Amino acid sequence: MKKVYAFEKNCLGCGLCEVYCKTAHSKSKDIIKTYKKENIQSAIVVEEILSPKTKTYFALQCRHCSDPKCVKACISGAMYKDETGIVRNIKEKCVGCLSCVLVCPFGAVKKSTEKKIVSKCDLCIETGGNPACVQNCPNNALKLMDEEEVK
Repeated sequence: MKKVYAFEKNCLGCGLCEVYCKTAHSKSKDIIKTYKKENIQSAIVVEEILSPKTKTYFALQCRHCSDPKCVKACISGAMYKDETGIVRNIKEKCVGCLSCVLVCPFGAVKKSTEKKIVSKCDLCIETGGNPACVQNCPNNALKLMDEEEVK
């Protein structure tokens, strides 16, 4: 299964992955309308690490684990792993207990800004499985790859 991998050596912290993630999951699919009229949360977050000599940035999103703790912790059955290996969330079934947020070892499941539900990366499955963050990263800091390709 292909996953999004972050390569921090290429990341400038521009945040375009967040912008395009929000836009891809918006109703309008328009950047301006998404930011001005829609309350969309990005499923990817750019993090910053400060060291004495430099700043390092990296993108954080769901790793679609082979044995996902979030799925096991979900009391409503909203969080599940589909037949392709993608960890998905049925927003309508989510009760907002936040158990999945607490157990995610990567901090990739977030409390959503919309209602009392959670938000996480879905690999843009509804738009053909070609993640918007990967398509729009100007420095190839995000790549859709098989685990074998990374090694």
